[in-house]
Amino acid sequence: MLLVLVDHQDGGVDDLSLQALAFARGLAGGDEVHAVAVGDASAAAAALGDAGATRAYAVRHDDLGTFSPTAWARCLVQLVERLSPTAVIAPGSERGNEVMAHVGAILDQPMAANCTQASAGSPVTVTRVRWGGSLLEQAALHGDPALLTVTPHTVEPASTGGGEAAVEEFVPELDEADLAVRVSERIQADTGGGVSLADAKVVISGGRGTGSAEGFAPIEELAGLLGAAVGCSRAVTIAGWRPHTDQVGQTGTKIAPDIYIACGISGATQHMAGCKGAKAILAINTDPEASIIANADYAVIGDLHEVVPAISTEVRKARGA
Repeated sequence: MLLVLVDHQDGGVDDLSLQALAFARGLAGGDEVHAVAVGDASAAAAALGDAGATRAYAVRHDDLGTFSPTAWARCLVQLVERLSPTAVIAPGSERGNEVMAHVGAILDQPMAANCTQASAGSPVTVTRVRWGGSLLEQAALHGDPALLTVTPHTVEPASTGGGEAAVEEFVPELDEADLAVRVSERIQADTGGGVSLADAKVVISGGRGTGSAEGFAPIEELAGLLGAAVGCSRAVTIAGWRPHTDQVGQTGTKIAPDIYIACGISGATQHMAGCKGAKAILAINTDPEASIIANADYAVIGDLHEVVPAISTEVRKARGA
């Protein structure tokens, strides 16, 4: 049996969690996959069952109203001691990686982060992303159970057509040390009423080539026409032209839109690590030798301040506006 840590809300299951469940099914062979969800998971039972989880452990505790990494890890460790799973898997999100690192520390076992593939065995063999996506590492993961997280957007969620997962309440034993670090407040990022980077089907980003904060005006105009989210590179946030919440990259938001339009972005490794989940990349750059051109599906060699407004004009013509 394999355990998968999932995030859920309002009866739905987080997309990265669905990816982790699909990954677990591939590793499980004929073994069952069970989910672990903090809070009332009954509303998500149907979604979890459809994703392949036959059972869901709903973690209940008065002090777990907000995210607490050590406490979540302690819950997983206690379930490991009780159920003896062959592997514990979590999404490769900031939250998933943090919790699993704590699990590894408590169990004194290695944890493999950002895995793209895994093969059952003793030890488990994993392929994982290293150095911001610039290389793939094949490694033997020793430990019982195997502890790993799944690289975002490398495994497609898939319906199994299964029925609702059986929900079982689990009450962990936690002490004050486990709850020393907790989320005290959550502030929703201001997207100006638009779509968020993480959820957008179209993302348009600007880099150093925009020249200034004002240089994002044509990008914002095109984003408005396409219902897209506006992102940026790390160089832009360092310059103070856009907030960090707009940054696409290894240290920013990892995205997986249908199309990613990168304007005036060189394509540094850390940036590409954030947009590698895009189904298609269109690069607009004056430099035909820019790194991003080699990673793009389509490229326009030209000044974004001329190309992007021209695209907006054509979009309006196509719509008869």
